[in-house]
Amino acid sequence: MAEIAVEATETPAQLPHVKVAILGAGKMGGILLQAFLKQNLFAPAQIHATVAHPERAIALSTQWGVDVSTDNLAAASQADLILLGVKPFQVPELVESIRPALTRHKTLVSFAASVKTRAIEEAAGMDIAVIRAMPNTPSALGAGAAALCRGRFVSEEQMELAHRIFETVGRTVVVDEKHMDAVTGLSASGPAYIYIIIEALAEAGVKVGLPRDTATQLAAQTVFGSAKMVLETGYHPALLKDAVTTPAGCTIDGILELEEGGLRVTLIKAVMRATQRARELAAG
Repeated sequence: MAEIAVEATETPAQLPHVKVAILGAGKMGGILLQAFLKQNLFAPAQIHATVAHPERAIALSTQWGVDVSTDNLAAASQADLILLGVKPFQVPELVESIRPALTRHKTLVSFAASVKTRAIEEAAGMDIAVIRAMPNTPSALGAGAAALCRGRFVSEEQMELAHRIFETVGRTVVVDEKHMDAVTGLSASGPAYIYIIIEALAEAGVKVGLPRDTATQLAAQTVFGSAKMVLETGYHPALLKDAVTTPAGCTIDGILELEEGGLRVTLIKAVMRATQRARELAAG
């Protein structure tokens, strides 16, 4: 995935009084860090990040202009807001390792799938604010979707801060924790489903005679534009579909093939299965 270009800026940061640690600046952690810099949410001096390997830390520190190390405890000690970007099975051990740096005034934000807020609170060993987030990979281009849920000790101010930081990479919603596995199945896994749809539409374009690059561009832009119509008009997708579907026209024949092929049911089942898998992971 292409890195986001980050340009130096003289403009004061939007949140100059918040120090941030990103523990595990891998795929999603790196996406968020670069978005923070690009949108000037935090100044480089406010951010401390960690990765697993020293060579990678040096390379990323040079690339991003922020402090990157392999020392999670040191990074957490310097932060008010601590983002946990490691794999789900690594979260409890990571939180336990930074326990000496934690206080009730700090906020932990985890974007590890299926790890519950209560498990993180217990690993911290104190009544600390824990927020779960589930972003998705289009966040790399500022077109992501993220859902947030709050733990037992989260204040409105802390929740507002989390909402603010994830809005830098797309749209954000707040849900109850019981819905987070469904979010994983829908919007976190969803880009993969959409890529398959774009690929299939492009293949169809090739089948009916279009050059492959033209077919792919038309398919991707059609998906993009259709999503934009739903989000910006507020109309139900069925209403927008009906506006395209003229009587005895081409579109209704295409829709008939989709319905006979079970596309609608297959997509529903895909989200259901991914949600169930997320629940299985949460249960250990």
